Amino acid sequence: MVTLDKIYHAAFVLREIARKTDLIPAANGISDSTSLYLKLENLQRTGSFKLRGAYYKISQLSEEQKSKGIIACSAGNHAQGVALAATKSGIKSVVCMPDVAPISKVEATKRLGADVQLVDGVYDDAYAYACKLQEETGATFIHPFDDDEVIAGQGTIGLEILDQLPDVDAIVVPIGGGGLISGLAFAVKSLRPEVKIYGVQTTGAPSMEKSIKKGEIVELKSAITFADGIAVKKPGDLTFELINKYVDDIVTVSDDEVAAAILALMETQKVVAEGAGAVSVAAVMFDKLPLEGKKVVCLVSGGNIDVNILSRVITRGLIMSGRNVTFGIALEDKPGQLEHVSHIISARGGNVVNVHYDHSQTDTMINSCVLTITMETRDKAQIKQIENDLEAAGFTLV
Repeated sequence: MVTLDKIYHAAFVLREIARKTDLIPAANGISDSTSLYLKLENLQRTGSFKLRGAYYKISQLSEEQKSKGIIACSAGNHAQGVALAATKSGIKSVVCMPDVAPISKVEATKRLGADVQLVDGVYDDAYAYACKLQEETGATFIHPFDDDEVIAGQGTIGLEILDQLPDVDAIVVPIGGGGLISGLAFAVKSLRPEVKIYGVQTTGAPSMEKSIKKGEIVELKSAITFADGIAVKKPGDLTFELINKYVDDIVTVSDDEVAAAILALMETQKVVAEGAGAVSVAAVMFDKLPLEGKKVVCLVSGGNIDVNILSRVITRGLIMSGRNVTFGIALEDKPGQLEHVSHIISARGGNVVNVHYDHSQTDTMINSCVLTITMETRDKAQIKQIENDLEAAGFTLV
């Protein structure tokens, strides 16, 4: 059973391993309607809040349990927390990870001392395989979210936020399986019940959001999102109960909105967040919650983004925020057309970075073409101005 005493005990135990991460005011560029703060768990040891719950859980094992080793499953962040905690405690650890987990997270888990076993599929498939191994070996299973002591460890973040910002009005938290928000919400609502707690999932993996709306646990057929840390098809039984009782609302954001949030954090705050860590910021950026005039904390839960997809995330973020756009323009294939288009774009301050002619489209005249032109822009308002000027000059956007 999760209790406030257990969360305080977890905070005491974690003093030797976990950082009390900074809570910083967010610079302009994310939200103009709120007083926004960022709780930077991306700067936690192992790059994620997951260390808290994993270490506290392992610290409470008996000597007999420790002697048999531990097994865990994870998309990457819980894996690293378990590996570090087990190695520090001199315990053998096996971690099952989905084969789609970022290579950087897999290698980091190995470096921290765990035996990593990759499983075909997503987190839930790795969970099923880990349960099978646990039955075969008798090792202790360290659940990533549906466990009292893991939840208590995550709840220490709530204590820290209340200590760092006593007059906070609302806290926005990512949700995967629900361990983080369960512990945080329990701690905060126990001490300051008037503080609003909001959860955020992606539209491609809204398992908890759908479960709360339906009033029972819903298992998704798939969990498709680049925010791999919260790609969970089925939430936990315990976390569902706690969230149903202590969380005020759950909203969803698209992957493109998450990409825009990652870009905004990098540009305006100099903060690197992974997809799962940025969903809270995306919810505030795109006005998913009633937060106007409030003092709000966004929990940036992790920073272990796969560098192999970072450039793609930045590109999608630029497009989503109106900083990059591609037009298709139907042209009569004659001299001066490109010059005319370029003049209109430059007059509005757009910067052309790529141009391509396509004469092969079958739904255009033989003596015409489609000009595909990519440009850097300031925002969506500037894009609209360029569109209007091109159409006013007689060009057709396709």
